[in-house]
Amino acid sequence: MRDFIFPDFKKSNLNISSTLATYLGCKNDKPILDELMNELKKNYKNVVFMCIDGLGINPININLDDNTILKKNIKMTLTSTFPSTTTNATNSLLCNMYPLEHGWFGWSLYYKNINKNVDIFLDRESLNDLKLVIKDKPIKREEYYFDNTNTDYNINTVFPKYVEVKKENNNHKYETIDDFFNNINTIINKSDKQFIYAYLYEPDSTMHEFGVSSTEAKKVINKINDLFEELYKKTKDTLFIITADHGQIDIAGYIDLYHDDKLMNMLKIYPYLDARAVSFLVKEEYKKEFEEYFNNKYNKDFILYKTKYLIDKGVFGPYGDKEELLGDYIAIGTYTNKIALLTPISKRHKGHHTSLTDEMLVPLIILNN
Repeated sequence: MRDFIFPDFKKSNLNISSTLATYLGCKNDKPILDELMNELKKNYKNVVFMCIDGLGINPININLDDNTILKKNIKMTLTSTFPSTTTNATNSLLCNMYPLEHGWFGWSLYYKNINKNVDIFLDRESLNDLKLVIKDKPIKREEYYFDNTNTDYNINTVFPKYVEVKKENNNHKYETIDDFFNNINTIINKSDKQFIYAYLYEPDSTMHEFGVSSTEAKKVINKINDLFEELYKKTKDTLFIITADHGQIDIAGYIDLYHDDKLMNMLKIYPYLDARAVSFLVKEEYKKEFEEYFNNKYNKDFILYKTKYLIDKGVFGPYGDKEELLGDYIAIGTYTNKIALLTPISKRHKGHHTSLTDEMLVPLIILNN
């Protein structure tokens, strides 16, 4: 079996933000990417940092021809954070923090103070989709690193309408992919210097629904490529920096963990975190039995680790204090490309991510004109 792709926090998508933080005069204690910094030092009028959700190396290789503008301008292959998911990676990108610092590890976390698994973006109970009012959350909305700059750039964000931001005056909302690129074009045509952080929700949504290799995914990925090329050709004195929060893989099968009565009886709460990076809180009296049982039954599709081992290995970053959110064990999906269904309402996605396989690889795309 191929080796897992662990995060490299000297060559990760987080290090793009670390480099930009240093360039914009923000506080930064993390390694920077020299190739990107050398380009930034040319002092462009506009600097545009785009995070295209799900457009990792695997979807690019499957869906874009070699001569397309996005594929042919990949300067470096980087790793994502782990778990390789939007919740985790975008918080790292926006806040210039390791996962172990910010704690937004995955779609669902266990909140000890209310004894529930919570879909943390939505404040919704993972087991039944009920909206929750939660006091004393163990994680908080961290400040964006570029909200505290020492620079002559005007700071802008471009987000979907559903994203809540603290600084609405700097934010530009969009609904469609076309709107996304139109917003960027409007900002960079202003007379003064502009920095933009822009997040595009596609092609992640389409790949989840139809799969990475689907005609639907190819269509939306090529549309993104073509709309970007149109934008690029209209601009001048602008540096574009493009990456993804993670990639995706085509899913080959499903494992109904919540149907395994013996497994569930050993747990304090339903499994949580994500479908290819599953956290378990195990009853003390079952810990040895749990390891033996899980490994005997599921070790082809998931490798079980003690959470402390992964923390000590630096998989969530070299420092931080949010380890209690990760449970006792984490099962990581292998190259059989299956996902675990953690609750009766878990979705059977056709494309997914969150593991340490091909979804971990993301591009650093740099273009200037």
